[in-house]
Amino acid sequence: MCQNENCNCKKPYYITTAIAYTSGKPHIGNTYEIVLADSIARFKREQGYDVRFQTGTDEHGQKIELKAEAAGVTPKQFVDDVAGQIKTIWDLMNTSYDKFIRTTDADHEAQVQKIFKKLYDQGDIYKGYYEGLYCTPCESFFTESQLVDGKCPDCGREVQPAKEEAYFFRMSKYADRLIAYINEHPEFIQPVSRKNEMMNNFLLPGLQDLCVSRTSFTWGIPVSFDPKHVTYVWLDALTNYITGLGYDCDGNNGELFEKYWPADLHLIGKDIIRFHTIYWPIFLMALGLPLPKQVFGHPWLLQGDGKMSKSKGNVLYADTLVDFFGVDAVRYFVLHEMPFENDGVISWELMVERMNSDLANILGNLVNRTISMSNKYFGGEVRNGGVSDAVDEDLKNVVLASVKKVEGKMNELRVADAITEIFNIFRRCNKYIDETMPWALAKDEAQKDRLATVLYNLVEAITIGASLLESFMPDTSKKILAQLHAQKRALSEMDQFGLYPSGEHVTDAPEILFARMDLKEVMEKVEAMRAAEKAAQPAAEEAKEEEPVIDIEPKAEIEYEDFAKLQFQVGEIIACEAVKKSKKLLCSQVKIGSQVKQIVSGIKAHYSPEEMVGKKVMVVVNLKPAKLAGVLSEGMLLCAEDADGNLSLMVPEKKMPSGAEIC
Repeated sequence: MCQNENCNCKKPYYITTAIAYTSGKPHIGNTYEIVLADSIARFKREQGYDVRFQTGTDEHGQKIELKAEAAGVTPKQFVDDVAGQIKTIWDLMNTSYDKFIRTTDADHEAQVQKIFKKLYDQGDIYKGYYEGLYCTPCESFFTESQLVDGKCPDCGREVQPAKEEAYFFRMSKYADRLIAYINEHPEFIQPVSRKNEMMNNFLLPGLQDLCVSRTSFTWGIPVSFDPKHVTYVWLDALTNYITGLGYDCDGNNGELFEKYWPADLHLIGKDIIRFHTIYWPIFLMALGLPLPKQVFGHPWLLQGDGKMSKSKGNVLYADTLVDFFGVDAVRYFVLHEMPFENDGVISWELMVERMNSDLANILGNLVNRTISMSNKYFGGEVRNGGVSDAVDEDLKNVVLASVKKVEGKMNELRVADAITEIFNIFRRCNKYIDETMPWALAKDEAQKDRLATVLYNLVEAITIGASLLESFMPDTSKKILAQLHAQKRALSEMDQFGLYPSGEHVTDAPEILFARMDLKEVMEKVEAMRAAEKAAQPAAEEAKEEEPVIDIEPKAEIEYEDFAKLQFQVGEIIACEAVKKSKKLLCSQVKIGSQVKQIVSGIKAHYSPEEMVGKKVMVVVNLKPAKLAGVLSEGMLLCAEDADGNLSLMVPEKKMPSGAEIC
């Protein structure tokens, strides 16, 4: 066992990413987080920590249910496919996670049910009734005062009124305790700006109790003692950080949980900081568990001047970028271009610029020149000639100082700054070549030992720089060290300069690490790729046209005046329930403009009441009221019916307000 009291050997370090939501393929902004976490995990291992690195997928919720329905598959089939895509991209980016958890894992679901029951039994969860404004994409309820310009404060999308029975968590019970904890642990929320936002906008004004179950959809973990309720996404998703370690609500925790909890770092996007620094700590307090040591809300990686989204058409995907630039180049882009606290920007033009200037020139050309000169002047042998100059000391000082700076920056999670410090080593090496001019030394036989010393110093400096680079560009680090025939230097050995074995030989055929790229050619390929994607869209539409058609018995023609008597409008279903004593009927409360009409429809075999809520539908609003199964109906919902008798509600193709006239 190591006797150094400052050594981190065997110290556990548990790092997690937010689990990716399985609503679709992750773009490069989502992928940034796993690469960032991986670089931190790898560096912590270099520091001697016993690292546990967990990531995974968040797979329940109404949004998933709706997407699966639209895709014509079950929710489980849908999330299996998307989770597979996410894991494939995480693996493509060479991330070294230890655990990939899915919230559909049986052991996770079992623990969530036990956690819910425990919190209910101890009085932290109670049954109530929820009425508020709901954002389906964010799966969050908001009050009118929390909206921004009438829309969701998190994603800016429309919110819909929702009303349903639900279980609630007593947030206010733990609010003062959490405020005190945050004040006593200033490192808990990083950066500091996120901490101020949580305190001033949410905690200090007073916490409302949190809805922790839903009944308006079914794709979730059922509440064990009230199965018509499913566990609301945040209580389900957040607990992955402990269930993935083998936490057991009955007290029979696994070895991993006992070893690694509390987490050292939850790495998440700034948009979900509230859930991780307010809801999650309070859940843990209620469970009697210690809080994570730090939550870091990283900024966003933007495309141009906005957050990436499919609706904006500005999405970049990791696998596409890898096809153009390679894995390590993409890792470098996303890590280097993201400031500590402010959003970063990524674009094709910037990536080509970085490829040519930083990777091909500063790094790749440096390695190639050093190896080529070693082969040209000494047959590949690298030896310390023992002839030093003042410029050598400056090179050594820069290299050794950079090592300390890199470690300091990584301890502060300033990953982009750490990479900049590593590249300062390579920049200093290039300057050293200009200062010592090996080609000139080679012309003078009397300067042979001096030339050998210069090339030795370059190889040693590059070895240290490449060893530091491993956490960020692992394959590139291995390639450089392999060409130098050097062993990766341990961080603990980087406090001295000159450990490269004198007399070792570099490879006789240096490999080009990064090739320069022509921006015009790259953009031409990008445009061709985009054109191909657009061309595929009409093909999809054409395929739709080939679907079977149905001919029905025509009715007698009517005059336009007869048709004009009917009034069609867009309605929004705000509540729905089954009609008692009827196997076919549903009773919907339909908001049409400022009015609410009650409409009974024979669609129970095709839609559940939960599915109906929130839908925008087409309504005949001026039918004479009639009673169906003893229940008053004040209109008709329009449906389409296929040859097998399957019904589909007619819904507006584009977003339309409640009350819009159908004409």
